[in-house]
Amino acid sequence: MKPSGLFLFLLSGCLLLLFSCKQGSKPDVTDIKLDIKVARFDQDLYNGKTKDLMQTDKQLQQKYGTFYNDYVHRMVGDPSYSNTEILSTLYKDQAYTDLNREADSIFKDMGGIEKDLTQTFKYVKHYYPKARIPKMISFVSGFAVQTPIGDDYIGIGLDMFLGKNSKFYGAIVQSVPTYLSRRFSPEYVVPRITETYAREDLFPERDEDRTLLSKMVQNGKILYFMDQVLADEVPDSVKIGYTKSQIDWCKTYEKDIWAYLLQNNLLFETDYQKIQVFLGEGPFTPGLGENNESAPKLGAWVGWQMVKRYMQENKGISLQQLMAEKDPQKILNMSKYKPK
Repeated sequence: MKPSGLFLFLLSGCLLLLFSCKQGSKPDVTDIKLDIKVARFDQDLYNGKTKDLMQTDKQLQQKYGTFYNDYVHRMVGDPSYSNTEILSTLYKDQAYTDLNREADSIFKDMGGIEKDLTQTFKYVKHYYPKARIPKMISFVSGFAVQTPIGDDYIGIGLDMFLGKNSKFYGAIVQSVPTYLSRRFSPEYVVPRITETYAREDLFPERDEDRTLLSKMVQNGKILYFMDQVLADEVPDSVKIGYTKSQIDWCKTYEKDIWAYLLQNNLLFETDYQKIQVFLGEGPFTPGLGENNESAPKLGAWVGWQMVKRYMQENKGISLQQLMAEKDPQKILNMSKYKPK
């Protein structure tokens, strides 16, 4: 039976509405001129292996400036050695060669990452037009650092995004446990850069924010900001670094987590050791859940839910106003946060 004209009209209207809603979840940033390219320091450094060390050092210094100095004297070496001594040591190290080759095989083309970074930082520029967009520089450091930030750059430690099943991560499990290395995958590159940029450049934590509540809200604001500038396809689990089962656990026990924090008078706790239990990395949160099945960083996750609730309850508050708000108690009160 042929559908009526009215049915087709209604159907097309519904599809248009659904499409509009989906498209309208992020602001239109097509007019913002930005095209992020990742400078391949990892390739330039490795290619210098066949050249004169002095020449390689000079070329890297000229092209990468501050980043190159930070790389040789802070990431892979220290100031007690000259640049050429550090380069010579790297080039003689078979582990560096093997690691560089694997990174290059996985990140032969950075086009997809560059496209996603460009879109994310267009959203950043939409909300913060005066924001300074740093240079993006890829490198390999032997698992020294993942996303370092300097005066004019953010680094992308490719060796810490090789994929959770990389043979290298099993060999370094003593220093980098599996609960961390399982997140060393390419899909984490853009979220981790975004988080680093937000935490270190746009919204650094204030010294006076010492209570667990203030740190929960700060973490929640950072995660909410990531919601606004990352692609809709990026799952919450990748933003916060959870497995799907950890996300599910948090949703199931949200009421119990909140009750635990209240019953133990933890919101206004300032003792660093007690606070870090709910903010630090780990396989689980000690004291919560059975059989070590709880998620880590529960303070960050609860803070995220609180901030989302605050924005839902207060539609007139802009993202900029949220990020500028210095009173965590105000956000808690106005969020009406009370999980059921």
